[in-house]
Parts: sequence; C-alpha cells; structure tokens
Amino acid sequence: MKLALPKGRLLKDTAALLERAGLGPEGYNERSRSYRLKSSRFPDLFFKVFQERDIPIQVAIGNYDLGICGLDWVAELLAKYPSSDLVKVMDLGYGRSDLCVVASGRSRISSIGGINDGFNRVRIVSEYQNLAESFALRQRLRRFSVLPIWGAGEVYPPESADLAIIAETTAGNLASYNLFSLARILTSSAFLIANRDGLAKAHRSELLTCLQPFEAETEAETVLPAVGEAKGEKVTEGEEVGGEIEGGESEKVRLALPDGHLLEPAAGFLKKAGLNIQGYSGEMGEGGERGESEKATRRPTIDLPGVTIKVIRPQDMPLQVANENFDLAITGQDWLSDHLYRFPSSPVKEILKLGFGKVTVVAVVSEDLPARDAHGLREMVRGGLLPTLRVASEYVNIADKYARDNRLERYKIIPTWGASEAFLPEDADLLIENTETGETLARHNLTVIDTIFESSSCLIGHRDTLSHPSKKGRIERIIDVIKKGC
Repeated sequence: MKLALPKGRLLKDTAALLERAGLGPEGYNERSRSYRLKSSRFPDLFFKVFQERDIPIQVAIGNYDLGICGLDWVAELLAKYPSSDLVKVMDLGYGRSDLCVVASGRSRISSIGGINDGFNRVRIVSEYQNLAESFALRQRLRRFSVLPIWGAGEVYPPESADLAIIAETTAGNLASYNLFSLARILTSSAFLIANRDGLAKAHRSELLTCLQPFEAETEAETVLPAVGEAKGEKVTEGEEVGGEIEGGESEKVRLALPDGHLLEPAAGFLKKAGLNIQGYSGEMGEGGERGESEKATRRPTIDLPGVTIKVIRPQDMPLQVANENFDLAITGQDWLSDHLYRFPSSPVKEILKLGFGKVTVVAVVSEDLPARDAHGLREMVRGGLLPTLRVASEYVNIADKYARDNRLERYKIIPTWGASEAFLPEDADLLIENTETGETLARHNLTVIDTIFESSSCLIGHRDTLSHPSKKGRIERIIDVIKKGC
C-alpha cells in the first residue's frame, strides 16, 4: 500500500499524527532530504513525500492508495474533475486555513453583490484557478478572467487584479496588505484522502483503524455565499474606476523582483548596482512566506520617483509582463524560455543577462533505467519496454518541446509543483529539471542523460512598454543602473 505525505506547512503535524498512530515512518521531518520512507509497523506500507499540491492528483489517478493534504487542494481538483476516483476519508483536524475571496481596501465594492457593478471586467488571480472559475460562474459574473499564478496572490490587488483567492490563517495577514474578505470559499484542514479502488485495500488493513482516533467530528464544508452576502469588512476606503487606480498609478514603472531562492542573490546584486531598496532582504520560508520576525515585505520601496516594486514568484513573471501587469521583472532564463515555448509570439523579451542564480536545465532518469540518452528512451518506447513515456517537470513547455524535438513519440507530461525528483522512478520515467551542482540528483540515484541549456537570472520587459512615451526615460534609467551590477 502506498501513502503520499506532504512537505511544507503540514509536515510537522502530519509527522506527529503518524507517530502517535504507531506508523512511524523514520526520517519524516523538516530536516530530511529523503522522499521514500518505510513504516516500522507495516512492512508493506510505502510512503513518498510530495509537494502538497501534487498529492490529490497522484491519489486520483491511482498512483497512491492514500494521501494527506489540505482540503483546499482536494477541492481544487474536484472543481475540475468531480467524477475522479478521489475520495475524502476523514478530517485530521489540523492545518486549518480559510480560502477567501479578497479585494483591495482601495476598491469601492463592499460585498459579493457589488462585483459586477464595481468592475467592467473582473480580474481574478489565484493559485486555485479551478475554484476561481467555479466561484465566478456561481456568482454569475458577467465578464471575468482568471489569471493562474504560482503564489503570492495577496500582492496583486488592486493594480494587477480586482480579486484574489488566497488561503489565509489569520485576518491580520489580510489587513497588512490592505485587503478585506468578501467571502469564504471553504475552511480547509488536513484530510486523509484515498483512491476509490485503493480504499478497498485500506479497509482490509489496520491502517485506517490506527488513524481513526484522530478523526475530527465534522467535515469542513465548502461555503459559497449567495449573491449579495459579504464576509468581512473593508479596511480602508478609496476610489477605483474600471480596475485602474486613479492618481497617476498607471504612469509608474512597475518592477517585479523574485522571491524564493533568487531573493538573496537578487537583493545583493541590486545593492551592488546602487539601488537603495527598503524591505527586500531576508529568507522566505516554505511556500514563499517569510517568518514573522522578518521586516521584509512583498511591496518594497525604492528611492527612485515613479517606480513601484512587488515581490512575486519568478515562475509568474513572464506571463505577468506579457499581460502588462509589470514593465520590468527579474526572473530566470529557464522560466522565460518555458513561457516563450508556449507563446512564441509573446511580447516579452530579455533585456539583460544578470548572471546570478545559474542553473543547468537537464534531462534526468533513474540510474536503474537502461537508457543513457534520448535515443535510448526512444528505443525503449518503440520496443514496448515503456508503453508511454511519463515526463515529469515544473517546466511543462520545455518538457513538451524536448519530447517532440527528440521524437519520443508516445509520451505524456506530468506537471509538478516542486520536489520533482521524488517522481522518479515510481511515478515518472523522465524528469526535466534544473540543477546547480548535481548533488541532489545523485543523492536520489538519478543520472543526467542530456543537457538542454544553461540558465541564469535575467531582466525582462514588454516590447511595447519599453517604448512607452511617459515611461521610456525612467525605464532606461533603471536599466542603466542595473547594468552597473553586471
């Protein structure tokens, strides 16, 4: 029997639950770098650790009999695939958070019923794109668009989105971003989920009996308020007309800076270039959130007039620049390439290669797979040893292009949300991944069979806004200053 366990925010409480249940997978802790674990009590029970967002998919398709993840990600999958083989077994009673529809305190809406009147076209930003679309349809929004992102949804309203659907653990987090809750879509907590077929196996074991004492009394239900019902109150009052903030905001140069592993080197690079940016330093924790003691913010300030800054995910930047939500952004060439492979006519272009954050994008297989190049993979597919080549990657479009360029024929792409090396060899045959030193790949018994390209950080921009009459001078000054750091 196979059980998928979460990394990140639920890890500590999940480890405690399994320990109390006597399942005791050794090495399941925040310091562990192992993805494959065994139970001391149940020799036939196999654990694998995933990013939480990947777990409902892996359980639904039958790769895992059971999984533990947040109800929010279960609801996200079921919103698009309601007839999937995923079953909610029990509420485990920890990891509580509210998934909320939020708006800026500067907007002039105060309830769900005011959305249609407050905006000509409602721009909704969220990691939960299926739930966002379901919400918009249920509320009968006349015109709306959903912009999927990798995270940091709280930073987008009001300039780049009208509404955001985000997970929040405290109301204070909303207030710090001048946001207020219009509605609670659901209250999430950690759930034990199962594949419908795998559940039959589970009932023949002691496993559910072990976990049963920790079941919550009631299951959290989805709460979608009726039109006109509001949850929460405004933080401040302001004016917004047609989604565009008054007062010259549209004339400002909008710069996006990266969070995650690029944050520290980017902060050092910009300081070296002579840009005085306040609030852009410090580590970001799991999921891109900073520790409470950090003074950093997702809206740093800069001593250049007419320039605003937001800190977002590097993965989101090319699409955000293409949509003209930002004029300039610092991201990786890997994410720019992934974007351009999908949208070859995109208006986004590389302006400067910055040189830090160097990685190599590679094709990787398990050491046990008898193929050491793309030709070997192709022959395994043609010979029937691999009926369908399973290609896992965060870089969905790079992976697809690599498979097509190398004529791998029968293949399917498995999108992942991090910790991609965990997928080989049980759940994928080929991994398209980035690596700095290769140590992580070697530690997980993986081997590189092809180098796709070298990547480092770069400054990107929108072709049209680079020549915008009212922004051109300031954009050129920013580019000139950043050049000093190269």
